[in-house]
Amino acid sequence: MTTPRRLIIGMSGASGAILGIRLLEVLRSTEIETHLILSSAARLTIIGETTWSVQEVERLAHVVHPIGDIGATIASGSFKTDGMIIAPCSVKTVSAIAYGITDDLIARAADVCLKEGRPVIAVFREAPLHVGHLRALTQFAEIGGVVFPPVPAFYANLQSVDDLVTQIVGRVLDRIGIENDLVKRWEGLRARHDARNL
Repeated sequence: MTTPRRLIIGMSGASGAILGIRLLEVLRSTEIETHLILSSAARLTIIGETTWSVQEVERLAHVVHPIGDIGATIASGSFKTDGMIIAPCSVKTVSAIAYGITDDLIARAADVCLKEGRPVIAVFREAPLHVGHLRALTQFAEIGGVVFPPVPAFYANLQSVDDLVTQIVGRVLDRIGIENDLVKRWEGLRARHDARNL
């Protein structure tokens, strides 16, 4: 019996809700089953930052889990997934995961993935960073998490915020091992120089 490919998507209340939304949009066109968790702050951020409603975002996922449902399928390591992406990820969320404070489903699902050796990517959106942020991020990385700030690839000559969001989502998918054609890939300085001199 083949286990379906599954990916957990967490959205916290950090700025950058469109990152999680675009991720869900892209995954919707694949065979990967998505399990979405929205924090209460994420619900507010979706409304405040985008033209999407919370219900429209939830409809992009195959399964939506309430943030307080610690008994959800994804709260157990025996429920197989390909890992978890938290986009955007707040400092509160990454700190909870880093220090094992698993009192909501985002932190619990991430903790489960980490203990099972599955990738957890935090698209950490805070800036600038103080020492407390850096210590939490270091602890998160030391227990196996991947810190992935949504930093644009300037070499890609992105023309809009939409291009930037798509590039970042493509790179996040690259990092978790999902093939995609969203990324404008680096071809080297010589290729760029030659293209300009045609």
